Amino acid sequence: MRIQVRRTGGFAGIERHAEVDTSGRPDAPEWQALAEKVLSEEAAAAGRGTPPAGVPDGFHYEITVDGHTVRTADPDLTEDQRELVSRVLKEGA
Repeated sequence: MRIQVRRTGGFAGIERHAEVDTSGRPDAPEWQALAEKVLSEEAAAAGRGTPPAGVPDGFHYEITVDGHTVRTADPDLTEDQRELVSRVLKEGA
């Protein structure tokens, strides 16, 4: 599974991008479960309209899991989205 995170915005406007390939990782099932939660939350929210606009100087996120992209913004990240973003930006290259 390939998980990509792109974070834009913020006070300085600096873009950050990271990617994790879970293939062959001993913790791959944990990554997969978290990514699936994020995708299922997005599917449940699909009927609510456009992604949240966010707040001034807040971050905007694109989370892509095997070609499926979720867009969200601060402060509207779910706990699962926040955890996945944090892990990918920390461990991704």
